[in-house]
Amino acid sequence: RSYDSVDPQFDNDVPPADEESKKNFFKVFGPVFERNSRWSNRRTAPSLGTDSTSIEDVNRFYTFWYDFDSWREYSYLDEEEKEKGENREERRWIEKQNKAARQRLKKEETARIRQLVDNAYACDPRVIRYREEEKEKKEAQKRAKKEAARQKALEEERIKQEALDEERKKKEKEEEEAKAQAAIAKKEKEAQKRLLKKERKTLRTVAKDKNYFTDAEDEKVTNMADVDRLADQLSLLQLQTLNEAMAADEGSRAKEAFSEAVQELNKQIEEEKQRHLEALQKQSGGDNSQGSKKSWSEAEIQCMIKAVNLFPAGTKERWEVIANFIHQHVPTSNKNAKDVLHKAKELQKNDVFLKQNADKKAFENFEKNVKSANVQANPKEGVVSERFESVGEQQVREQGTNPAPWSPEEQKLLEQALKSYPASTADRWDRISECISTRSKKDCMKRYKELVEMVKAKKAAQDATTKKK
Repeated sequence: RSYDSVDPQFDNDVPPADEESKKNFFKVFGPVFERNSRWSNRRTAPSLGTDSTSIEDVNRFYTFWYDFDSWREYSYLDEEEKEKGENREERRWIEKQNKAARQRLKKEETARIRQLVDNAYACDPRVIRYREEEKEKKEAQKRAKKEAARQKALEEERIKQEALDEERKKKEKEEEEAKAQAAIAKKEKEAQKRLLKKERKTLRTVAKDKNYFTDAEDEKVTNMADVDRLADQLSLLQLQTLNEAMAADEGSRAKEAFSEAVQELNKQIEEEKQRHLEALQKQSGGDNSQGSKKSWSEAEIQCMIKAVNLFPAGTKERWEVIANFIHQHVPTSNKNAKDVLHKAKELQKNDVFLKQNADKKAFENFEKNVKSANVQANPKEGVVSERFESVGEQQVREQGTNPAPWSPEEQKLLEQALKSYPASTADRWDRISECISTRSKKDCMKRYKELVEMVKAKKAAQDATTKKK
């Protein structure tokens, strides 16, 4: 092999991967592969083939050449002979240098073959065509997937739309049926109303024709009221039955039917009242407890109402705080948080009666104030009186104070004036009262003291609850 490797005329050139090589691929690369196949350890090297060679044979060809096993060696190019060495060490050194040179040349030969195969693979029209076909196949698969996804989405949309249409049609049908039923019910209701109106008119006419079944004026008025009650509260069937009984019978029998109907109606009303009363008692009985039966004085109730307004819902341990507030202002009180809660519920149930009582007391107070004021307005004859000041301003001017409760607007003005004129301001309360035309200096100072006391009481009640813990 060392001898056969000596071939000074062997062409080691590698064709470049350019356009000319691509155009004449088989003419350019065929002889080169044929020439280099002589160095293969395997006796039969595959040929480059033609343009119609299958891609499997092409892949086998390039696999062979990428794994090319060459027997070519370069010992004939050794620069020195080891036998010329004077001693063993020198001979070893020469052998080492020759071996390194052979390996370097062997690597260069392997790189040359690899470059040849790379250039051929890059210019091979069969590989280029196969790549394009594979690319087109992948693109076709992508397009097919997209089309399948689009078709699937369209199908889902169609199914969804059909379901929506079906639901809409079903809903429309239900609405139409409901409208038809409502129209029928309306017609029946109107017919019932007409019949009811007719029967009521018949009842009143029959009763009137029979002089309301009496000759006494007092009893006649009572019977007229009973006729109206029967007409308003009896059902259609009951009215028809009563009218038939009154129209068919004469004299005392008609009066008897009328009296029976009145008695039956009164009995029904009494039973309804009794049931309602029992329900109320049952409802209130569930909330009663031993603590709610304790007696409450007027001072305790007033103090509790004030505390409920002072400590609104959301206050931490609200009912404990309210109970402490009552103990502070009514030392003799023995009410705890549970008692306060039950009393508040009881007052809330009787809210209507409390409001009526409060309105009555407010009117009585108003009458007293009007009588005590004893103000008379006597305008001149032919002159229309005019008011250029409010009632509050008039009260301040005439009495030096305004007894009316503070309105939210007046409260806002007071708070703003307190911020504008601090305690260090000279004649502070005079300036504050000037900001509120409907209040005097005395009213402003009194209101300020009330607010301070209210804040102190609220803080003390909360502190007492905290200490208990």
